Amino acid sequence: MGPHTGVTPSKDVKAVACGRGGGRGEARMRSCSDGNIYTRRPVGVRSTSSSSSLVLSNPKSVLKRPVSTEELQEPGGPYIKKTFTIVGDAVGWGFVVRGNKPCHIQAVEPQGPAALAGMKVRQFVVSVNGLNVLDLDYRTVSYLILTGPRTVVMEVMEETEK
Repeated sequence: MGPHTGVTPSKDVKAVACGRGGGRGEARMRSCSDGNIYTRRPVGVRSTSSSSSLVLSNPKSVLKRPVSTEELQEPGGPYIKKTFTIVGDAVGWGFVVRGNKPCHIQAVEPQGPAALAGMKVRQFVVSVNGLNVLDLDYRTVSYLILTGPRTVVMEVMEETEK
């Protein structure tokens, strides 16, 4: 995931405070309950404030094709279930959830808690802390994660290699 550039004049710069607060001094990708990705824009880059701000980037879906909840649950189908236990750090868990019935992993921060646990993009979220979320939208799933414990247990479905 390279730097997010090309904020067009029609897009607003949106500064937000989210996650578990604080950082380690380096710019880190952030995700909030609205499911968008925010990156820190350095001072001197055109922005609505005079200091460093967070800039909204709404990337295109990483999915190769739409997938239904029925397809994910089909016995003998091309998906395998994996379980991850992710301990959030001072910034968050290091991944972005997107989509609707089912949600998927849109982005994983390299070297973040989710990546270290083995999470990858294009995995479909089955459950969060034991609650089945296949029929929920990404905003609801994000809310469950953000308002739950610091350690989140997630079951996902991943497409098998062909």
